[in-house]
Amino acid sequence: ARGPSTFIPLGEIPQEGGESSLHQLLEAFVSAGRVDHVAMVMGLHPQYLSSFWKTQYLLLRMDGPLPYHKRHYIAIMAAARHRCSYLVGLHMGEFLQVGGNPAWLQGLHCAPQKLRNLNEINKLLAHRPWLITKEHIEALLKPGEDSWSLAELVQALVLLTHYHSLASFVFGCGIKPEEDEDVENSCWGPSPHSDSSPASDDTMGGSGGTDAMQELEVLMERMKLLQENQLEEEGVTQEEMATRFELEKTESLLVPSSDILDPSLQSNIRCFLEDPEFGYKDFTRRGEQAPPTFRAQ
Repeated sequence: ARGPSTFIPLGEIPQEGGESSLHQLLEAFVSAGRVDHVAMVMGLHPQYLSSFWKTQYLLLRMDGPLPYHKRHYIAIMAAARHRCSYLVGLHMGEFLQVGGNPAWLQGLHCAPQKLRNLNEINKLLAHRPWLITKEHIEALLKPGEDSWSLAELVQALVLLTHYHSLASFVFGCGIKPEEDEDVENSCWGPSPHSDSSPASDDTMGGSGGTDAMQELEVLMERMKLLQENQLEEEGVTQEEMATRFELEKTESLLVPSSDILDPSLQSNIRCFLEDPEFGYKDFTRRGEQAPPTFRAQ
C-alpha cells in the first residue's frame, strides 16, 4: 500500500543515496524541482530513466517554437484523452508554475481556439491513429488567425504522442499520486473514482476494483446467455462455442467503462475533453469494412 506504485513493493524502489549513477540522476531531478513517482519507479532502470529525463527536459524546458505553458497544456489534453488523472494533475501544477492562465484550467472551452483546434487530431492519435489523413494536417496549417506553423505543429504532435504513451506507463506501473500533496487543495485533485471519498491506495485514474467487478458480472451474464442459446441450437460444436466465448471476451474489453460517460465521476478530466465517448475501435474486426490504413513497409 505504501510507495509510488500500486504494484511494486516500496522496498524494491531505488531510494536517494543508492547506486551512484541513479543518485546523480535524482540530484538532477531535485535541482529541476522534485523527484516524482514516475522517476522513482523508472529508477529501477537507471539508463532508461536517463534517456526519459533527457527527453522530457528537451520537450518541456529547452528552446522550441511553443511557449512553456502551452506545452504543459498540450500534455494535459493528451493525458485527459486516456483519463490519466496523475498526469493531468501533474501538468496542471506545472502549467501554473510557468505562468499559465488559471482560467484555461476550467476546461478546454476556456483555452484559445488555436489549442482547441488540436482536439480532433489529439483524439485520433490517442484512439484511432489509422484514421488520420493529410487533410487533418492541412486544416491546422491553413493560414489564418489561429493557424499553426509547421514547427509548432511538429512539437505539438510529439508532445501529444509522448503523453499518450506515458499514460500507458503510469497505468501499467500503477503510479499513485504523491503522498505529500494535500489532496483537497493541490493541483492533483482527488481520484476521478472518489469524488465523495478519500483517494484510495489503488488510485490509477483507470478502472478501480468496483468497475472491474461490474465488468466481470456483465461478461458472466453474456457467457450465461451464450450457454442458454447453445441448448436451444442443435449442431453447435465445442469449437464454435469456444470461438463465441473468445469473441464475447474481446468485445467486452472494447466497451468503455460506465465511468467514462458519467460526468460526475470524471469532472476534473472531462472538462478537457470534447467528444468524450470517442474511443478505441478495432479496425480489423471480421465482417466489417476496414478503413484504409497506411502501411509503412
